[in-house]
Amino acid sequence: MKIWLDGGLRDIESARVSALDHGLTVGDGVFETVKTVHGRPFALTRHLDRLTRSARGLGLPEPDLDEVRRACGAVLAADPVPLGRLRITYTGGEGPLGSDRGDRGPTLMVALGATTRRPDSTAVVTVPWTRNERGALTGLKTTSYAENVVALARAVRQGASEALFANTVGQLCEGTGSNVFVVLDGELHTPPPASGCLPGITRALTAEWTGAKETDLPLDVLERADEVFLTSTLRDVQAVHRVDGRDLPGAPGPVTAKAMRIFDERSGADLDP
Repeated sequence: MKIWLDGGLRDIESARVSALDHGLTVGDGVFETVKTVHGRPFALTRHLDRLTRSARGLGLPEPDLDEVRRACGAVLAADPVPLGRLRITYTGGEGPLGSDRGDRGPTLMVALGATTRRPDSTAVVTVPWTRNERGALTGLKTTSYAENVVALARAVRQGASEALFANTVGQLCEGTGSNVFVVLDGELHTPPPASGCLPGITRALTAEWTGAKETDLPLDVLERADEVFLTSTLRDVQAVHRVDGRDLPGAPGPVTAKAMRIFDERSGADLDP
């Protein structure tokens, strides 16, 4: 594995950031995960736009997108796996041990790992913790991911691959690393960004390509939805066959199956939509 760090490619053994990097000490950083297919990234422009928005939201210097693109290209050329997870991490750089930032400048790291296609359907659970739809980090993709780690571990213990959150007013929000869609009376709905969810790249493309509506939804919609599916960079569109103790037999249902087919066709025809 080759990793881009400090302006060039490094072997994994020599790719080391400072022990005082703010991304490590206080989670002061942003990131993107990009799907790659045979050495080519999917929707890279949209991901880089969101990386910039997230950095701006944290008050970090805007990333040099030309450098980020060079880094992605170099890492992909070094190991063009059939299906990959390209991780772009951008942190506040070396700084003090407290929340105040140093003046050494940001850290950019890009790495690639091989992955496999997800199953067509999965199980999810709801968790008792909430997303804060009014928080300082709402809508930003930051490296402060411990809450997601805890929730996902709970889901795995219950035989699921994802945990779903409500927000502080009891509305359906998102998963630890995914967005959620539901089918009600044949219509497709997904929570709006105002719910506190991260505006996912795959979420946006799926909504655009299927005509899904952004709708405020109570968490208990999961108890009555005809179909449920998840979207994310590596899931694409993935059906849900169980929510907590409720089975959704026949998943993917007809609306989900159509969304899966549309996404596969449109994403295959244009790698940077």
